[in-house]
Amino acid sequence: MNQNDYETATASDPDEALDVINEVKPDLIILDMNFTMETTGEEGLALLKEIKSLLPAIPVILITAWGSISLAVDGMKAGAVDFITKPWSNEFFLQSVRTALCLSKETEQKLTRNQIDSKYNFESIIGKDPVFVAALETVGRVSKTDASVLILGESGTGKELIAEAIHKNSSRKNQPFVKVNLGGISSSLFESEMFGHIKGSFTDARYDRIGRFEMANNGTIFLDEIGELDINMQVKLLRVLQDRTFEVLGSSKPRTVNVRVICATNRDLEEMVNTNEFREDLYYRINLISLKLPALRERAGDIPLLANYFIKTLQNKYKRPGLQINKQAMNWLKGLSWSGNIRELKNLVERAVVISNKDFLELDNFTKEFITGPQKITSKKLPDVGTMTLEEMEKAMILKALKENKNLSRVARILGISRAALYRRMEKFGISA
Repeated sequence: MNQNDYETATASDPDEALDVINEVKPDLIILDMNFTMETTGEEGLALLKEIKSLLPAIPVILITAWGSISLAVDGMKAGAVDFITKPWSNEFFLQSVRTALCLSKETEQKLTRNQIDSKYNFESIIGKDPVFVAALETVGRVSKTDASVLILGESGTGKELIAEAIHKNSSRKNQPFVKVNLGGISSSLFESEMFGHIKGSFTDARYDRIGRFEMANNGTIFLDEIGELDINMQVKLLRVLQDRTFEVLGSSKPRTVNVRVICATNRDLEEMVNTNEFREDLYYRINLISLKLPALRERAGDIPLLANYFIKTLQNKYKRPGLQINKQAMNWLKGLSWSGNIRELKNLVERAVVISNKDFLELDNFTKEFITGPQKITSKKLPDVGTMTLEEMEKAMILKALKENKNLSRVARILGISRAALYRRMEKFGISA
């Protein structure tokens, strides 16, 4: 049969399926989890494992009911590339098929930075280090698909910049690119922010609001800091990522969107799955392609390129065309560990430029700013014994953390306690969020 320009073959049971697979050697397999009145999904899992033992390179997309997503997760662990829930959108289904076929035909190549630049638009991304170039090559390959991408890396490594590059090099480049900092959205506002609301749906809803997913329709939505998302909000996010449908707050009429999803985090989501802080089904939904960005210390050869790029930008910003960094200072910059990565380097260069009245920046200009800048303190100062009780110190630390961070999950993590423990202490000290 020919369906949507694809030659297809069908099978009604596992034995027939294996015969067809051996005869046809398909490029893609779409596999239901059940073939009889049995609804456990074990039939589908057993066939998937057999297929993968015979033809491990063939991509398999699983079909499952919403209530059986845990089975689909088991299938992803067994080698499936994606799972579609019933009932599905034909457009979303075909999008998944096209993505799986495209990714299966792509072979990883070792390209130079010049070769990459001839194929993709990465003009705003600086770096020639082999580790970084390998990551860029992956960015280029996945850009032309609709695959969900999870960008991992420490704070300041450029995750947002990479997400924008994926969008700019995709077929959606002329459509919206919507950025959402999930760490900055409270639980009470999550549905309104992400899905929108209609006037009168709650006390302060004085007008209709369009949610972020609807704003990103036909384009890309970038969900930054997804590791900060509360477990209850993860369920609501999973549903819209499953079938691209949602309900506006205050309305019962489902709406459908066509979006590509890119997520980013500096947290270890696998560990969070193990500790039940992050849903395993959501993890597999956002993690079709995982991209790890190297820390700046792992690509030290790029530090002079980045520093000179920032200097060039500051030449225009501060009308000082003679700005440059001497060799001794540049070598010193290359030797730092850069816990804040590219963002920390950028801030240090700009502080040195602003404070110095010289255009030729030397080592002293950087060492002074590095010491006086917002660096991590290694020898922590404590108040003199007797000046504060332990409870007063605890309250002061909580207040300081809340002042610097609005997200309670992040505050709890910084303080080394659970979110529930943070709530108990806030209640004890009469602290409001």
